[in-house]
Amino acid sequence: MTISNLIIPLMVLFIIIYGIKKKVNIYDEFLTGSTESFGMILKIFPCLLAMILGINIFLKSGLLNIITNILEPFFDLIKIPIQVFPMMIMRPISGTSSLAILNNLFETFGPDSIIGILGSIIQGSTDTTFYVITLYFGSIGIKKIRYALWAGLFADLIGITAAIIITNILF
Repeated sequence: MTISNLIIPLMVLFIIIYGIKKKVNIYDEFLTGSTESFGMILKIFPCLLAMILGINIFLKSGLLNIITNILEPFFDLIKIPIQVFPMMIMRPISGTSSLAILNNLFETFGPDSIIGILGSIIQGSTDTTFYVITLYFGSIGIKKIRYALWAGLFADLIGITAAIIITNILF
């Protein structure tokens, strides 16, 4: 058994021991926290549902394939594999979709290929900006996100650019 399999049970055990030491009724606190979470789930659910609906419409419409076909000559010109473009687009929107795309890249080209390495670096150096804004801002009722979206997308652009540069330099 590896240490990674023990981390969560050890954390739970630590919390229980700490609660007993501090004379906290752990079970009642757990129930209170669980009850409070339902209100938060009800606040978050409409935001998540809208985001999931938007992602599915975008993916099912074929718009991503059209954009990819239009940009293919440009990507060939600057020597970036067009196969990672769908991941570049989907990563700020949905972590699950970008992981599915990365898995597809691994199956098609292999994890040790330039495309697999570039996809991996993009996955690790960018964030799910729209998901984060939808979930966190929506859960506390913020309607005006000000510069958070632009700052997040700029950070994603820098992450993608850095991934391309690092991949070209090291591999």
